[in-house]
Amino acid sequence: MSELIERFVPAPAERVWSLWTTADGISRWWSPDGFRTDVDRLDLEVGGELLYTMTAVAPEMVAFMEQNGMPLSTSSRKHFTELEEPRRLAYRSVIDFVPDHEPYEQLTEVDLVPAEGGTLVRMTVEPLHDEVWTQRLLAGRANELENLAALVSAGEA
Repeated sequence: MSELIERFVPAPAERVWSLWTTADGISRWWSPDGFRTDVDRLDLEVGGELLYTMTAVAPEMVAFMEQNGMPLSTSSRKHFTELEEPRRLAYRSVIDFVPDHEPYEQLTEVDLVPAEGGTLVRMTVEPLHDEVWTQRLLAGRANELENLAALVSAGEA
C-alpha cells in the first residue's frame, strides 16, 4: 500500500516544478541531510532518465553506509513515467543498492497543488521490499521535502 507525504512549500507550483526538474534545482535540495547530490544526466521527458550520484558527506551518514556494507557514493536512476508541467510528475526509481537483494523499481508520484501562498506538494510513495527500508525511504523523502521548503523559505530558490 502506497504512503502519502505532504508538505507546504511557500512558492508557486511553477517554481517548485523548476526545482524538481532541473539539474541545478535537484542538486540544491534533493538529498537527505548528510548527503550531496550531483546530477549526471537529466532527460526530462516521459521515458527519459534522471541519473545522479548521491554521496554521504556527514560523518554519521558515512558511518551508517560503512556499517551496512554500502558504498559512500551511489549512482541512482529514475525513469519518468508522467510529466504534466507544472502540476504532476512521476518516476520509477531503480532500487539496486540494497545489499543481498535483487534490483527492482519503485514508483513515486508527485502532485503540485496550488494553495494560498504557495504549493502543497503531495508525494505518493510505493513501498520498498520490507518495512525497515520503506521507513528509511519515507524518512528520506520527508527530509528532502523539508530541505525544499527551507531552500524556498530562505529565499535561495
